[in-house]
Amino acid sequence: MTIQWFPGHMAKARREVTEKLKLVDIIFELVDARIPVSSSNPMLKEIIQQKPRLILLNKADMADRQVTEEWIAQYANQGLMAVAVNSQAGKGMNRIMKASEEILKEKRLRDKAKGLRPRAIKAMIIGIPNVGKSTLINRLAKRNIAKTGNTPGVTRSQQWIKVGKELELLDTPGILWPKFEDPVTGYKLALTGAIKDTLLNMQDIAEFGLQFLHSRYPDRLMEQYKLNELPKDHLSLFKEIAVSLRYIADEDEPDYEKTAEKIVRDIRMQKFGNLSLDDPESVEI
Repeated sequence: MTIQWFPGHMAKARREVTEKLKLVDIIFELVDARIPVSSSNPMLKEIIQQKPRLILLNKADMADRQVTEEWIAQYANQGLMAVAVNSQAGKGMNRIMKASEEILKEKRLRDKAKGLRPRAIKAMIIGIPNVGKSTLINRLAKRNIAKTGNTPGVTRSQQWIKVGKELELLDTPGILWPKFEDPVTGYKLALTGAIKDTLLNMQDIAEFGLQFLHSRYPDRLMEQYKLNELPKDHLSLFKEIAVSLRYIADEDEPDYEKTAEKIVRDIRMQKFGNLSLDDPESVEI
């Protein structure tokens, strides 16, 4: 299955990001802590090339803390620095500046040796839609500057934002890759609300979510839907949940569509607790 989704404004944004790379010292790549690799646009790696990069694992409060720590260690093994943050609550904001200074330490020492005066760090913040870029900027700036919203694709233009005397941010629109050739990536993005529900079949998204919960958090799954046991067959599991929820359609058949919407909504609302969908041991950075 290939999912095509690349609005015209995103193609334009990619060109503008490429053009403005030379204006910044560092890239802040904002990813969803629940899906660090699945929410990292592979095109961005081509665009930013050797530019210093700081990975910001946003929405860390919604991810499995132990798995997030494993991801930070995994990034370190690859020579990348990663910081767990929660832009909604403003947690981890101080670590961003400290990490930036650490990454740019050698460059700033070279500038000093050349007689160049210290200046504010210029950073470009990039990431896919609905990963929380605008909320992060507002937290860093300590005022509402960037437009926010829960709908993917809110930020449509680039803007420079001053964050005190030490940091200037270039906000960019969220950029998705032209297509998802791997359906699993699409399902993970859908479960975390990064892409519009209309792009994928809701029952397929829910079934993927059930498979994940069945393999990683079976006890939470049974508790949430008051099940005595978990059928190994996912269709049977779907039916059991529908019956437990009393979601019955015509002719006493389970209402699979309504059940699917409920399952996806429950995952997004953290009814199963903090979940990390990307596994550091099985996914390459």
